Amino acid sequence: GILHEDLRLLLETSMPAKKKKALLGVADPKIGAAILEELGYQCQTGGVVAEILRGIRLHFHALVKGLTAQSASKAQLGLGHSYSRAKVKFNVNRVDNMIIQSISLLDQLDKDINTFSMRVREWYGYHFPELIRIVPENATYCRLAKLIGNRRELGEESLPALEEIVMDGAKAQAILDASRSSMGMDISPLDLINIESFSSRVLSLSEYRRELQEYLRSKMSQVAPSLSALIGEVVGARLISHAGSLTNLAKYPASTVQILGAEKALFRALKTRGNTPKYGLIFHSTFIGRAAAKNKGRISRYLANKCTIASRIDCFSDVPTSVFGDKLREQVEERLAFYETGEPPRKNLEVMKEAMVEASEVVAEVKRKQEKKEKKRKKREKRRLEALAAAAEEVENSVPEENDVGPKKKKKKKQQEPEAESEPEAASGPEENGLEEEAVPKKKRKVTAETDQEEEEKKKKKKKKKARDLEED
Repeated sequence: GILHEDLRLLLETSMPAKKKKALLGVADPKIGAAILEELGYQCQTGGVVAEILRGIRLHFHALVKGLTAQSASKAQLGLGHSYSRAKVKFNVNRVDNMIIQSISLLDQLDKDINTFSMRVREWYGYHFPELIRIVPENATYCRLAKLIGNRRELGEESLPALEEIVMDGAKAQAILDASRSSMGMDISPLDLINIESFSSRVLSLSEYRRELQEYLRSKMSQVAPSLSALIGEVVGARLISHAGSLTNLAKYPASTVQILGAEKALFRALKTRGNTPKYGLIFHSTFIGRAAAKNKGRISRYLANKCTIASRIDCFSDVPTSVFGDKLREQVEERLAFYETGEPPRKNLEVMKEAMVEASEVVAEVKRKQEKKEKKRKKREKRRLEALAAAAEEVENSVPEENDVGPKKKKKKKQQEPEAESEPEAASGPEENGLEEEAVPKKKRKVTAETDQEEEEKKKKKKKKKARDLEED
């Protein structure tokens, strides 16, 4: 209902107030209604206007002088690009493609680590079969297999290292006792080297999986903080990955989000006319596991509704925060308590009002921090530019100084000439003609000649002394 300022300015400058009764042809009825409401110009919309505008657009290069069809097509393309850039706010930190790839890789790593750990257990179990019963965890088993190696070489000195891995003194002592009375076969050193190498690879994969999970948690807090606060990072990432993007997930209704991931069971139920599934990927949430068997369907429906709200808030908010996710999580907790105890939960309106107040405070704080960062960045940029300008000025000043060495010497000579002129006028004529300048080099020559004679005399004296010394010897 608000007319764009550029369009308003164009209409007011092109059509004075006296011609308000003139008809304007507008293709969009909404624009026509807005022009009539804001400026009072009568607008006509319909098929005739659309055809006229289409003809003007088609023959625009012929109607405007100096405009070719090629330049008009380039202008249209540039306008389309600028419009798209203005409408689509691309933020590098809010890219959900990275979440899709990381959760897919996380699932694949879980399968691979499980398979490789079972391979290590089978491989090392031929040599030390009792270790599987004492330590059932895969990662701990791989660490112990790498540490122990040949069980016959395990002694009391290895007990602190075993306790450090197992985190239990009784288990470490049991491993030591079992190694002394084990029924396993002997193993060659080459086989042990391969087992230890494979165990280290499995451990490195487990470490990378932990790093990838931290990366996924950080990305989810940037892209979908409300959804991750409500249902968890892993389940939220699986929902985004299954939907294709956060925008697609925000477009889904709550009934679709509820059974997202259970499509096969849904179509089988529709085909056999059986009971449709109650939940899909959201079954991995803790809320459904905590609910009673009779309330699982109800809580899954309620949770899907809240997940839809959270995904829409994350997708369409300028500064996403986890405030709404925390409030929605509190609502689900209250609904669980209502199913168990009958205590009535708070109304949605009250919770959303509280969330709006808190979210506005958080957004204001984030904007203040962003402004501070922007100011600091501008100051750094300004200092850098000033430093570059100062360096450029120094370079420019140093170049003329090197080039002006000759002229400076000339200036010195010119300064000496007036000093010579300022001497007493009683000076003789040859001095005025510049003969005085020759006197200075003559004196210098006399001084140098005297120094040369003294050096020669010193050399002769030294020679005489040497000759006397030789004669005495």
